[in-house]
This record gives sequence, C-alpha cells and structure tokens, in this order.
Amino acid sequence: MNKEIAIIEPNTLAGLGLQHLLQQMMPAVTIRHFGSMQQLTDDTPDMYGHYFVASSVYFEHASFFLQRMPRTIVLTSGGVAPGLSDVNTLNVNQSEQALTRDILRLHSRGHGHNHRPTLATEHDLSPREIEVLVLLTRGYINKEIAARLNISLTTVISHRKNITEKLGIKSLSGLTIYAVMRGYVEPYEL
Repeated sequence: MNKEIAIIEPNTLAGLGLQHLLQQMMPAVTIRHFGSMQQLTDDTPDMYGHYFVASSVYFEHASFFLQRMPRTIVLTSGGVAPGLSDVNTLNVNQSEQALTRDILRLHSRGHGHNHRPTLATEHDLSPREIEVLVLLTRGYINKEIAARLNISLTTVISHRKNITEKLGIKSLSGLTIYAVMRGYVEPYEL
C-alpha cells in the first residue's frame, strides 16, 4: 500500500488545513497539497494511495478520478452534490471533531483498501488514563470528567498531560483517532 496522499484543492487555506489534520491522524503518511490538477500531473500522479480532491477539480478531471474511484474522496461544502452519489465525499464545512469522525468512517469503509493508518507511537496508558481519554473523545470537559470519575480537576489535568506526553499527540482530533484505532471508542459513539 502506497503511504502517500494527494490533496488537490485550489483554496490554499482549506488544502493546508486538511493536510495538517491528516498529518495529525496519520503521521507516518506523506501528505502533499496541490493547488491545481496541473501541479499534480507535473508531479507523479499515480504514486498516491488516496486523492482528496475539490469538487470543482473532480468535475473538470472526472476521467482521471473515475479510474481511481476507490481511492478518491471528493471534498464538498455540504450535502451530496449532483453527480457525486456514487463517490466517497467529505464535507469540509464542519468542526474538526466532525471531520475527524467522517475521515474515520471513510477509513472504516475501506474505500478499496484494507489498511490502517499508522499512529505516532504505541505506549500503554493506565486504566484511568484510558477512562479520561474516552471521556475526552466523547466531548466532556475537564470539570465534567472529574465529576464523572469522582476525581479532582487537578487529577484530570494531570492525566491529560500524561496522555499527551506518552502518546506525543496534542490535538483532540489526534487523540480521538488514537482512541478509535485502539478500540477504546467506536466512530459512531463520537
């Protein structure tokens, strides 16, 4: 399996934002952003395992992407656009946590591959750290976690710091990916 992803998105900010999110989720994967289809074709377009492509670029170059359909994810700004009903899509106009959840769902469907992204590190967390991690991924804030686990707010903060240091993952989306990949939570629970 090729561990490279191409993002073809004319909106630089959107492309770089998606690149950053995917790099947090899959640090062992090379992710490249291209501002146009021409930039991709000037590169080596068939070397990529997956293509995240703006809908406008997809429609302009449908023949290229139809040949790579299982590896293509079309970036949309809402519901399924006409002509995209049989294509993997990702709504980019949503929160970071929702984007992460949707990327995980796309991955769990496999879109043509049976692979799992490689996470940064695999360190064992204590049972209490796992409890804190699960509650974090479900959207609880520190104070709520402390109340649910009957521990102090300071202890929750300490556990969060330990989790971050052990895993080397600082963002909530990255921690969510870790929790799902380790089986601590299911994507539908998020």
